[in-house]
Order: sequence, then structure tokens, then C-alpha cells
Amino acid sequence: MPPQPVPDPLAALSDRCVQCGLCLPACPTYARERLETESPRGRIALLRAWALEAAAPTPAGEAHLDHCLGCRRCEAVCPAGVHYGELLVEGRRRQRKRRGAAWRQRALEALAARPRLLDALLRLYRSLHPLLPGPLRPLPRPPGAAPAPSPSTAAAAIAVFRGCVGGVFEAPVRDAFVRLSAAAGLEVVEPRGQTCCGALHAHAGAAERAARLAAANRAALAAFPVVATIASGCHAHVAAARGPAATRDALELLAEHAERLRFRPARVRIALHLPCTQRSVVRSDAALRRLLAQVPALEVVELDAGYGCCGAAGSHMLLDPRRAAAFRAPLVAAIRQSGASCVLSANIGCRLHLAPACPVPVRHPLEALADWLAS
Repeated sequence: MPPQPVPDPLAALSDRCVQCGLCLPACPTYARERLETESPRGRIALLRAWALEAAAPTPAGEAHLDHCLGCRRCEAVCPAGVHYGELLVEGRRRQRKRRGAAWRQRALEALAARPRLLDALLRLYRSLHPLLPGPLRPLPRPPGAAPAPSPSTAAAAIAVFRGCVGGVFEAPVRDAFVRLSAAAGLEVVEPRGQTCCGALHAHAGAAERAARLAAANRAALAAFPVVATIASGCHAHVAAARGPAATRDALELLAEHAERLRFRPARVRIALHLPCTQRSVVRSDAALRRLLAQVPALEVVELDAGYGCCGAAGSHMLLDPRRAAAFRAPLVAAIRQSGASCVLSANIGCRLHLAPACPVPVRHPLEALADWLAS
């Protein structure tokens, strides 16, 4: 008997889709464009046709794949259990092999993979930010330096994942996590040798570099039984790199010890933005709500305006700022109308995208919770 042909993995993943259309209402790009090809179902059909060579890739089809924000909201509602995230990563890997990548994308990937260089450039950007014209300020001004968690390798401690752009931008968030953890009786350290989680690279089809970054993080974090992530967009890639070893969302860890945390009355109204990765991938939104409910006198307005995604989508906000801003606009309008004194969002990409257009400060929930700790 002749050997049976091995099915194309992309076609096999696509075959799980039953074309029911339940994903359409959950998809931000379909909600905005109202085009089948801007929906998960349409993109799956395109990828399947290309994998089976039933149709040749076209510039229009490539653009529809480019437009996907990778929010994975479709996965949360899919009755057939389609692994859309895997489909997208594999589809873009093949897309990159076909046509390469733009120089700006390659530059972003190179910087993200070099945390020391990125840190130095972001500190320079902080110094120059007040002097730069608007077009040269795509990101908010980085915060000043914050105390770094101990670089200890104590195996009993919880290791906090640092990431790439988070090295500078999330220094105050890591400090807040340390303070909250101490109040909950937990020790947090920041291991050396970490690098970018690789999400930026994988979502752009740079699979080999994403794998190298995963290997570097696996080695840097190997000594720790538990690693905590503070950016929901990094969580899945850190967890995949570590395999069966525990990778936990920082908010979930703290929520498990919420009875040890005491907060003073806040007496403020905040707007809560729930990133796509937090809701659809990490699913730590319930833990965040539990923690916020512990704060006396806090009024929470949960943002639900717009298309379901802020449009940041990793490098999308830098490579296609006009389109990203169109997804952001309804959220910013809702924030203006909410009367909130600040916005809380648990993903760094979302905060960097929202902040330049937002009328109030945009912070990580850990920062606000640490400020409200009872002394």
C-alpha cells in the first residue's frame, strides 16, 4: 500500500471550521467593515484555499490577512473549537515566506529582540519627548526609573516577566506588583537574561526568531516554579515557552490572596478597559474585577464601546496608525463621556495606543491597586 499523503497542517486546522458564522459578531474587523473577507470565517476560507492550491494568493487577499488584529475573540465563541490563533500564525508565516516583511516591521522585531538597546533608546526618547514634533511621538513619554525587583534566583520566589518595551514602560508596574505581593505575603524577583516574549515576531510570521526568543526566556526562567506576567499580550507566548511549568497572570495570583490585601477608600471613578488578550486568551478579567471590588468607594465604569478591540494589535498601531486610530476612536469618546479620572488596562500595547489620545491617565490596574493599599 502506498504511503498516505500527510495533510497540510493549515488545511487540517481550517477543516475544523463549520462555517456557522457565530464568530462574525465577535470580530472587530467584521464589525467595522461588514465584509465576509474581513471576518474569521472569510480568512479561514482564504487560508484553506491557498493551502490546497485551490486559489492563488492575491494582493487583496493578503491585505485581508494583514488586517486581522489577532484578538482571538472568535475563539471564545467558536462552537467547533477552531484554533484561530494557530491558523493566523501559520498563515502569516507562509505569507512572510511569499513576500517578506516591510523594513519597519523588521526594525521593530530587531529592537524588540535586543532589550538593552531598546531600553537605551526609550530612555533617550523620554529625554527628547517634550522637544519632538507630534509625528515623531508615536508613543507616550516613558515613565522615570522605578526600583527594580531583586535579581535573586531564589527558587521559592515568583519570577516576574519583564518583556521588551515593558522593560522601561512597565518599571512602575513591576514595582507595584512587588508591593502588592509583599502585602499578600509573596516574594517577587526579576531574573536576568529575559528577552521579548516573541508575540510581535510570531504574529508577523517570523517563526524562527520567535522560537529563539522563547528558548532564551525558557533558559532565563527555568529555575522558577512560577512566573507571573503583567502584560496580557505576553502571557500566551511565555506560557508556551515554559511548557508545563506554571505561568500565571499577576492579577490572578493576587486575587487568590485577596483576603490578605487591605485597601483604603478610593472615592474615584475609573474606566476599566479589558484588552482582547485578557478576555479571550488569559481570561483574568474576573480576577481583576474581584480585586477592584475589594477597594472601598471605588466606582468602576467598564468600557464596551466600539468594535471590541482598541486597534493596538502589537505593531499594527505603528505600521497602520490611521486604521488603528479608527478602532480606538469610539473607546476614547466613551472615556470622555464616562467622567472617569483614569483608565485601567492590563496590556501594555493597549495602554501605549490609548494614552496619546486619552484625556485622562492610562495605567495598569496593578499601579492603581498599589496606590490604594492601606498603610
